[in-house]
Amino acid sequence: MIRLDAATVLLQWATGGMLFCWFTTRRRIVGTGYGWLLRGTYLCFALGALAAGIALGFDPVRDTAAAGVALGCLVALVVSIARRRAGVSGQRAEFDRRSARVAAMTGIERGGDDGSVAPADGSGPGGAGREFDPILDLVPAIVGAVGLVAASLDAGGSPAVALLRTLIGAAFIGSISDAMLLGHWYLVQPGLPRRLLNEIVAALGWLWPLEVGALLLPTGMVSVWTGAVDDGWGGLLGWMWAMCAITTIVLVFVTRAALRERYYSAVMAATGLLYLAILTAFGTDIVARAVLDQG
Repeated sequence: MIRLDAATVLLQWATGGMLFCWFTTRRRIVGTGYGWLLRGTYLCFALGALAAGIALGFDPVRDTAAAGVALGCLVALVVSIARRRAGVSGQRAEFDRRSARVAAMTGIERGGDDGSVAPADGSGPGGAGREFDPILDLVPAIVGAVGLVAASLDAGGSPAVALLRTLIGAAFIGSISDAMLLGHWYLVQPGLPRRLLNEIVAALGWLWPLEVGALLLPTGMVSVWTGAVDDGWGGLLGWMWAMCAITTIVLVFVTRAALRERYYSAVMAATGLLYLAILTAFGTDIVARAVLDQG
């Protein structure tokens, strides 16, 4: 079994999203605004999960965890805003590296305020204070995982299979969502190293076989193709799921190929491909939920 209920799906999204928020912010390169965007977004998702749980069927552990995820996102957001003057140490180092490279090529030294951020220890100009610690982004993900474990154990069927599907599904949806948002962030921070987007797309590629494999475990999507589980459409939803799954991994490979191109427009092309991948990835997860929830 795999449950299709709004509270669990939203909690999965918030949990996986914050996991991959930390996955990116731990590098201390992406600007503070990116963290604000993700924390604010997944704060709303966690609140939505709590509201859906209260309205549609309260689960004490899951819904308390949803409240904890919302609180964790809020705390991380407030702390990040309070420490915004410290900036991001990796972003400063990247700026200095690029400035030194330009100076070496042109012989022109950049003087005055370069707009870069202060170091994490607050020793920079103006004593900007302590830098935001990305570990705070991992706290909501850990809290959310506790709620997802509880939801899995209440799903019925094999607890191990339900747990596997729920946790991998959270990471799968979180990675594709954050990859798409990160791709757009390159418009805001054009000098952002491409390796950040490469890392999260690579993680999505590793998660894909785990997601698909978990959904094929009995009773899984194979049962839809054999007719053991009736999807209500004569097996059509089973083949639709297969097409979504195959298209997702194809788009991941094409995105990685696009990111190997030297031109900066390749990043925007990759972002467009991730737009498509997020639709097929949701189809991979949600179609299976809709069908197997009846099984």
